[in-house]
Formats: sequence, C-alpha cells, structure tokens
Amino acid sequence: MNERRGTMGDYVNVKELFGCDVFNDSVMQERLPKKVYKELKKTIEEGKELSMEVADVVAHEMKEWAIEKGATHYSHWFQPLTGVTAEKHDAFITAPMENGKVLQSFSGKELIKGEPDASSFPSGGLRATFEARGYTTWDCTSPAFVRHDAAGGTLCIPTAFCSYTGEALDQKTPLLRSMEAINTQALRLLRLFGNTTSRRVTPSVGAEQEYFLVDKEKYMQRKDLVYTGRTLFGAMPPKGQEMDDHYFGTIRQRVSAYMKEVNEECWKLGVTAKTQHNEVAPAQHELAPIYAPVNIAADHNQIMMRILKKVASRHGMRCLLHEKPFAGLNGSGKHNNWSLTTDDGINLLEPGKTPHENIQFLLVLTCILKAVDKHADLLRESAADVGNDQRLGGHEAPPAVISVFLGEQLEDVLEQLISTGTATRSKTGEKLATGVKTLPDFMKDATDRNRTSPFAFTGNKFEFRMVGSKDSISACNVVLNTITAEAFKEVCDILEKAEDFDLAVHDLIKKYATEHQRIVFNGNGYAPEWEKEARRRGLPILPSMVDAIPALTTDKAVELFGEFGVFTKTELESRAEIQYEIYAKAINIEAKTMIDMATKQIIPAVIKYTTVLAESINQVKAVGPIDVSVQMDLLKKASKLLKEVNSAMNKLSKLVDQVEAHPEGRERAVFCREKLVPAMEKLRQPVDELEMLVDKEMWPMPSYGDLVFEP
Repeated sequence: MNERRGTMGDYVNVKELFGCDVFNDSVMQERLPKKVYKELKKTIEEGKELSMEVADVVAHEMKEWAIEKGATHYSHWFQPLTGVTAEKHDAFITAPMENGKVLQSFSGKELIKGEPDASSFPSGGLRATFEARGYTTWDCTSPAFVRHDAAGGTLCIPTAFCSYTGEALDQKTPLLRSMEAINTQALRLLRLFGNTTSRRVTPSVGAEQEYFLVDKEKYMQRKDLVYTGRTLFGAMPPKGQEMDDHYFGTIRQRVSAYMKEVNEECWKLGVTAKTQHNEVAPAQHELAPIYAPVNIAADHNQIMMRILKKVASRHGMRCLLHEKPFAGLNGSGKHNNWSLTTDDGINLLEPGKTPHENIQFLLVLTCILKAVDKHADLLRESAADVGNDQRLGGHEAPPAVISVFLGEQLEDVLEQLISTGTATRSKTGEKLATGVKTLPDFMKDATDRNRTSPFAFTGNKFEFRMVGSKDSISACNVVLNTITAEAFKEVCDILEKAEDFDLAVHDLIKKYATEHQRIVFNGNGYAPEWEKEARRRGLPILPSMVDAIPALTTDKAVELFGEFGVFTKTELESRAEIQYEIYAKAINIEAKTMIDMATKQIIPAVIKYTTVLAESINQVKAVGPIDVSVQMDLLKKASKLLKEVNSAMNKLSKLVDQVEAHPEGRERAVFCREKLVPAMEKLRQPVDELEMLVDKEMWPMPSYGDLVFEP
C-alpha cells in the first residue's frame, strides 16, 4: 500500500501522493515532541548546533516512521566526485538477545555521522589508499526519504562527505559553504537598503532535465551505448530533427505511460516534477521541477535522474543522460534557473515594472555582471564535462564562451546609465494583437528570450544553460553563489563607509555597468562572428574541458574560494586533478570501445558483405555476359573503406597503448584530447560511410533510425 499510496487504477491523487515517502516538516510536527521539533527547526533555519539528546529522539522517530514505510535498512546518501550518488546500507537490527530475537534501533549518533571507506572515491591526491577513513554528516536541511526498489525499503539520509582531515570529498559540502557565503553578504546588502525583517537569503534553483529514451533491446546491441552512454559510430537517418515536428509534439503512448510513472515516483519523494514535453530531437524529452533551495534542488535532481533510469527499465527502455548520445542530433543539457530569495518571499532578481527606478535591483544586477565577467573562466569550468565537449557550441546549445543576455529592457536601462549617468525610463511590453477576433489580445513581455545565451536573464532569474544533462548542478551553483557573494561583499564594504549612501549606490551601479558591459551580449550566440567579437572583447575562449580545468587553480580562484571558506587551495588542486583524470579515463574508454566494436563487429560484418558481394558477382558472370559494373563499384568502395577502417583502427590502437606512458593529470588529459580524439574521428568517418553501404541485415548493430524513431 505504501508504494502505491495516492493511486487507484489510473486515478492519481497528487495531494495525497506528494511527499508520502519523505520525512518532511509535516511528518516531523506530527511525530516529534514539540520541544524537539522546535530545536530541530532552529538547526535547520538558523544553523544552531543539534544536541545529541535531540538527535536521539529524531533518529528514533525517523526509524519508526521508515519501518512503517517498509524500510529495513538506512543509508547515508551522499554525492562523491564520481558524478553519481553513493550509499552504504545498514540494517536497523542490533545484536541478537538471549532469546534469539533482535531489536531494531537507530541512534542519534548513527543519524548524524557515518564512516564509509573513503579510499576508493576520487580525491585528487587528498587521501592515500591506506588512509581510508571518511565521514558522512547529516544535512538536516534536506529531508530524509524512504526509497523503494528491488532491495526493499531504504531510509536515505542526505549527507555531506569529507575526509578524516576535514577536506570536502563531495559536491554537497562546498555547496552548503557557498550558501552560507551568499546568505551573509546578501543580508548585509539588504540591511543597507533598510530591510530589517528578512533573516535569510537562499539561492533557489529549478533544474530542467533533458534526456533521451531508446528501446532496451536495441540499446543492449550497442556496445558504445552500454560502455560510454553515447554512440561512437552511426550514420544519420534520412530524417532527423529538421522538420521540428517532435518538439512539443504529441507524446507517444509508450512514453506517456513512462512519464506518468516517473511523475508518481518523483512526487512520492517530494520532487516537484511539473513540466514535461518532447524536446527538439527525436526520442528526446524534458522534465522540469518547481524551484527549491539549491541544496534540496541538487538532491532532487539526483533523485530525478535515478528515477528516470529506473522507470525506463520497467518499461523496456533505457534513459540516456549523456550530453550527446547521437551525432547530428541535438544534445541534452540541464538548464539551471538561479535566483536569490529571502525567507519572507522577496526575490532579489525581481526588477518590477519600472527597473530603472528599482535601485536595489540594479545594484544586484550589476554586481552579478561584475561577478560573471571577472570569473567567466570559473563559470565555464563549472559546466566542463567530457560529454559537454560534444555539445557546447554545436548550434543546439550555448557556445563555450560565457556571456550574459539581459534583453532589450535592461540593456536600455544600462545604456542610459553608462551614457548619461541616469536611467529615466524602462521599456514596457506592448499589446500583442493576434489578428483573430475570437482570441483575446494580451500584453507581451518587455523582453524576448535568447536560447543561444549561456547565462540569460529571464524575467526574475538567471538561466545558466551550459550544464550537461548528467552532471550535478552543485558545481555551477557553488560558483554562482560564491562569485556573487564576493561582489556583494565588495559593494557592502564601500557602502557601509559611504557618507552619501544614495550617491555611492548610483556611482557603483554606473561603474559596474560601464566596466563590465563587455560581458553583455544580446545577439545570436551561434553566429560565427560572435567568437571573433568575444576575442576582441577579451572574453575567455575555452572550447574544451581540458582548456577549462586550469581555472580552478588560478590565484584568483584560490583567493575567491579561500576568502569565503568554500574551498581550500588543496581542495581546488585535488578537484583539478580529478577532472583531468575523469577526462583521460572517459576518452580512453571510448577509444577502447571503438577498437573493440571495429575489431569484433564492424570489420567482420564488412568482410562478410564483400564476400557475399564477390560471390554474387562471380555467379552473375557465370550466367553470361551481364553487366556487373554496379556490383563491382560497390565492392571496390566497400573494400576501400574497409582498408581505411583497418588503418585508422591500428593507429588508434597504437595511441591507446601510449596513454599510460604519460603522467596522470594534465599531461595525460592533453594527450587524450590532442591525439586520441582526432584519431577516433578518423575511425568513425569510414565506418559511418560503410553503414550507408552495407546490407542492413548484415550491419551488426541498430542504426540511428532504429534507435530514435522506434523507442
């Protein structure tokens, strides 16, 4: 009953279903003694230390609630630097009593702290293999939940993960640190503007998740999809996405059934799955939640990705979260919609109807422009991923150059400030006449959207569109929070000493708007002229992950993160090493997969095809003087391409053998990017040509058309 709560046949009672498997505030109010509940809320809202006495009561009630939900185990659920979540399951049982029975218990100490082995998680040199101890620590601001799967019910407790010596080994710890930094500095700013009631400023995020669905049986016939998450070979079908008929199109019944179950699973775990639709590419879809505090949003996105994959298996499909599963079709991203909101409902990025008069908003806005301009390299690095190298700048996603889209209204306000020192007007939306009498006219927004911009202002938030579809959103939000905190701190330091506050604010807005206008670009980010213009402006051009990683360890980055206690220099250096290691390993796996497929599948299939073709030619010739020029041309072309495949494969094999000769870290990553990647492209080209030539019945794997048009 617990698993299907809120459902009856096809009927879903969303209000009853939502959060039914979450130890949320309403559950805590119901089950915890009032005094304990108040103490826990103080910890959640004010960061007060939680006593072990209170923790014991919370742990007991959490265990009782979880057991009622069918849980037999608990797990500290954390996000190491592997790109996925991690967990170790412990049963609630204690040692058997004399009568052979067991008790079920869960203490405050077990709730607050766990000790998973830290030696085998990526640490970038922070921990040697023999230094195994690591700690998981309860993040009480993100609610625990019970997850149901083949293993039964498991109480999952969101935690941070650090080493024995205190270094962050996960995504959550620096995110929580950055939230504290932005809260402190944003409150300083609000106090200067006379706000004495807001007690906390929290970054809020809504992460739109794109993904592909393919048939499970066809997926299993593609070694490249199984091993790497993307197709390393594949010719484009006659029809791709050029007709734009899939985007927002009618959702197929099989996919609709899948989406229904995904929604139900998300809702049970408190994930506010709201908007679903077909994306641009065939077999591509999107699911978007409602906004949540950024650490909860990051947890929810991890839960959502797991659900997308788990439910796909139940429906005979596979969910692909790779940024570029199919060459020639749009890749998948994760749009990170970021805003700053107070505990009493004020959005710091809300311009109002007359932005030119909203001085606080203009100061916040120009601070963000300054932050993004100063740390564009860090923001770019926060979206650096092996798969994203295939996607960024491909006329389907933002270019790899960071810029900010403000729209006509705000751009006009800033131009007034820059040119005259004062903004006296704001462009307003006009009435949009549809030209159809039965349709009502309505007011359109003052600004259009720009889907080619990596960092776009979209009304009352910024949408960072660079993040890869399988990545955690934590990294980019750590950067956004911290660079904005730095900009806020700098203006507060000035304004707190200013004799004339209003004049000082005015001067800072004009100064930042003028000095950082180069980061503002409202044009077409796909246009080839933009990169030239970006170079002229002096913006960083970092086309690949390997180019972006050094941004983590610059003096500027070390000073920034160190000042706010988000990362130590050692933690930054370790993360850079992990990134290089991930890149080299991923490219190496892809190269080895290509060699394996070429050797065991593609070359034998082409040999079989050419043999059958040659035998057919001889048989036709034996009948009499019949023209076999077409067959001969096919045989010659296939044989020529086969030779190219063999040559390219041998070259790639030799390069793969050289990988480990290069020291781990940047040198190995650079070798993989500069040598392996071009060699892989050289191997792919003749293989894709052969796919268009060889008899489909002999081709050893499903084609693009099979995968994306028959999910």
